[in-house]
Amino acid sequence: MSRRPYFRTVSRYGWWFAHPRYLRYMARELSSAFVGAYGGLVMFALWRLWQGEAEWNALVGFLQSPPSIGFHLVALAFALYHTITWFNVTPKAMPVQIGDRQFPGGIIVGTHYFVWAVVSLALFILAGAGT
Repeated sequence: MSRRPYFRTVSRYGWWFAHPRYLRYMARELSSAFVGAYGGLVMFALWRLWQGEAEWNALVGFLQSPPSIGFHLVALAFALYHTITWFNVTPKAMPVQIGDRQFPGGIIVGTHYFVWAVVSLALFILAGAGT
């Protein structure tokens, strides 16, 4: 019998390709970077709006370019993925206990989706998308 300890070799950069669960985890982590980048873009847009009409119009012109539209579509896809995966993990991250019983996870997830739909509908109506 050997006394040398066993060392499992792990790829430094591609370890998350080994299992679908790791791949989903890394996709979720990557999605948070796109959500953060979009938040930074919104803050930059507010700053340009504060600077005046000429700067705002220049930004609007840039936002209408094909690369910007592509970024917005990718950011939207990652934001949806991030939201859906977070809603699905909420019962594990935030379990609700009433007395001795656990609140059913399906109700927690369903409530999140319902509130998301109601808030989205309200924002669409307030933005005038229904007219």
